[in-house]
Amino acid sequence: MIRMPGKNVSTAAALSSDEVTLREELRSDVQKLAGEIGERNMSRYPQLNAAADFIEDSFAGTGLHTHRESYDLHGRACHNIEAEVRGTSSEIVLIGAHYDSVFGCPGANDNGSGVAALLALARRFAGKSSTHALRFVAFVNEEPPYFLSSQMGSFVYAGRCKARGDKITVMISLETIGYFSDAPHSQTYPAPGLGAFYPKVGNFIGFVANTRSRALLRRTMSIFRAQKKIPSEGAALPAFIPGVSWSDQWSFWQHGYPAIMITDTAPFRYPHYHLPTDTPDKLDYDRFALVVSAMQAVIVDLVRDRTDSPGRARSQ
Repeated sequence: MIRMPGKNVSTAAALSSDEVTLREELRSDVQKLAGEIGERNMSRYPQLNAAADFIEDSFAGTGLHTHRESYDLHGRACHNIEAEVRGTSSEIVLIGAHYDSVFGCPGANDNGSGVAALLALARRFAGKSSTHALRFVAFVNEEPPYFLSSQMGSFVYAGRCKARGDKITVMISLETIGYFSDAPHSQTYPAPGLGAFYPKVGNFIGFVANTRSRALLRRTMSIFRAQKKIPSEGAALPAFIPGVSWSDQWSFWQHGYPAIMITDTAPFRYPHYHLPTDTPDKLDYDRFALVVSAMQAVIVDLVRDRTDSPGRARSQ
């Protein structure tokens, strides 16, 4: 285990006026995805397409160049939705989140929260100049039965990026980021030893990487913590530990790209994980907004031209 040391903040900061606006954007988009569209997956194919249309329209509404990358699954078209802020260099910073939900679940936190954050960040970077290209991608089919397989939308997408020679130097997966608790023992961990090193209260946001992406993890956490918005914890761990690979960053690892996951730790904290009760009212929108606000500052730093780049794409 490689833990990311550093002084942390113990409580969440108060929201600024801009963050209040952000909070309401996040609430509205989660409500659209999980409250109005609801369960969205291959068994709810019209709803899956409704979510794709909503995301595409939201991206297009920012003025960003928007593109569908589609593939066939069981005779049906599935769509990854991409929007890009073009840069002056060939390097790409990619922010991603999956928009499908597991069977029987409206998916407010998993992963309406990640998609709402993705859309909010896209709005804030639209029209801005950038050294590195900044790409926002909503992925389809992350959930079972496609989970950790070549049929995941992100796996298909990352494979096409590799085949094209896309220079993705940063991939950040936004996965289940809207639930926090101040209750004692509200935080658990996938391995017994981790509880000795990390908090037992689920009031922080987590940064997770495999060991090859630890430089990227250190850099993003350093910037995030400098914002002093909300507590954070992070670790670069072997990918076989339960939870470490459980989202779209896994697909990019398989194709040699550095990638990390930002998460509230999902089943290790959230009592409504993969249940019909994962509804919009369960999220803590104040702290959710602080996470996204701090991530905005992280992205500003990542798209700058720096000599200490966290890594280049590597072949497997």
